[in-house]
Amino acid sequence: MSSQPTEASAPLIPMPSLTPDALRVAVAQIVPSRLPELNEHLASAATSAQRTSSVGPLRAFTAHWGAVVNIERWPQRAARFHACEELAADPLADPEAARAATSEVGRILRTAAEEIGA
Repeated sequence: MSSQPTEASAPLIPMPSLTPDALRVAVAQIVPSRLPELNEHLASAATSAQRTSSVGPLRAFTAHWGAVVNIERWPQRAARFHACEELAADPLADPEAARAATSEVGRILRTAAEEIGA
């Protein structure tokens, strides 16, 4: 994989390979509450891939869940990501703060995807 983020804490787990099985194991370890979501997404991607005769849906699945795992395996990054998500979704938040939080969510997602080569 490419370079790791500079953070004070170590990652909870090493970055797994970008395969459905490896990503499922990683999600089960670090964000088990999202395992049903991953399984639904994988089933949907497999059905779509079969229907369209394309690996595109499976590539999108591995890119998405690879980025999720790459965020969640770094505790400080995950905490910041979730705090920004909450602020961006808060209808009572200051509009400027909500825009900044939305921008940071995007930046964190892009960085996580770039680090895994997605």
